Amino acid sequence: MIETIVLDVGETLTRDDRYWATWADWLGIPHHTISALVGAAVVQGHDNSQALQLVRPGIDIDAEYAAREAAGRGEQLGERDLYPDVRPALAGLQEIGIRVVVAGNQTAKAGTMLRGLDLPADLVVTSAEWGVAKPDPAFFARALEASQAMPSETLYVGDHPANDIFPAAAAGLRTAHLRRGPWGYWWADDPAVQAAADWSIDSLTDLLDLVSY
Repeated sequence: MIETIVLDVGETLTRDDRYWATWADWLGIPHHTISALVGAAVVQGHDNSQALQLVRPGIDIDAEYAAREAAGRGEQLGERDLYPDVRPALAGLQEIGIRVVVAGNQTAKAGTMLRGLDLPADLVVTSAEWGVAKPDPAFFARALEASQAMPSETLYVGDHPANDIFPAAAAGLRTAHLRRGPWGYWWADDPAVQAAADWSIDSLTDLLDLVSY
């Protein structure tokens, strides 16, 4: 029985289109160009940051991030970035007694902005705040601590096979692969992903039926 659900953030709870659009504006390229490059990185199994490297080889992403913040053009995250199923699904899970934890690979600033949205969640935390990022096994050890449940009673939900499904399964958690966003759609039918995921879902509201089994 599932007691706790831990959810990824990017392309699980939040849309990444504004994130990539702001990078395109900062680098001075069309939005469709960065979208195409992110797509290329996805189908080749690379990290999304490869898209920025293709635009500006050798880019220091941390330095550029800091420069964007200093210029007042930094990270933004608000209600409009949430997928429409997020609030009803999370609220519904809490109503039936499921502990809801939000934990993804984001900055500390993103953690503050996410908590400012007052999501129906028992805990909202980011990799920067934990000091360890996916797919490091230590991230999933922290997720299990936050879960307050056994690995077999904890479900990790995400779109990214290499960052979410494979390492969560290796840590003993149950897994649900979300068919959403570039990674979610492209890798949904991959045999390795299907073998590693306990469930494949198309919406977070599917979790309400899933936990009742």
